[in-house]
Amino acid sequence: MTYAENLWLFFTLLFGIIIVPGMDMVFVMANALTGGRASGLTATAGIMAGGVFHTLYAALGVGFLLHLVPELFNVLLLAGAAYIAWIGLSLARSSIAIASVEPGARLSLWTSFRRGALTSILNPKAYLFMLAVYPQFLKPQFGPLWSQVLIMAIMISATQLAVYGSLALAAGRSRDVIVASPRATAIIGKTVGVVLIAVAALTAWQGWASLA
Repeated sequence: MTYAENLWLFFTLLFGIIIVPGMDMVFVMANALTGGRASGLTATAGIMAGGVFHTLYAALGVGFLLHLVPELFNVLLLAGAAYIAWIGLSLARSSIAIASVEPGARLSLWTSFRRGALTSILNPKAYLFMLAVYPQFLKPQFGPLWSQVLIMAIMISATQLAVYGSLALAAGRSRDVIVASPRATAIIGKTVGVVLIAVAALTAWQGWASLA
């Protein structure tokens, strides 16, 4: 697999995870509905800041592991592949949906940013992605770790901005589509589940080939 193919696979998986309705999406929707586009975009900026935090700890962990015990990285690939497959199977068999987002108290822009960052930092979906999926795409053969981390961090922030920023701008219409269409959100979840299973199979094959 070339570096470009590696990044495309990462982006496909990243986009699929971000568009699945969850804590971050609900928070942006709530802020856009109560405080307008500015509040929704500020909440998006906070979530992007939380994404940077997730990227840093995940990259430091992978770098530490590669430096101290390089042989364990392939074992991590296999363990991560099994975990990805389990998440994918769970999504493929479930019917996810989010509850209606009711208008609440309007927050200041600083509060929207701060709570957005905290929401992102505390989001279990982010930890699952960064601990089980993200390390699979950091590979020594593609050059310095810091440059790979930088490129992927930009991809994460840009994808968050595109998805959540568009949601904030569209506000009411996006809210109606997501909340009123449980079948659509279920299809999104099942599709992401299938993608996760496929990525798990590819990752397991690569890890096994490296160990052989």
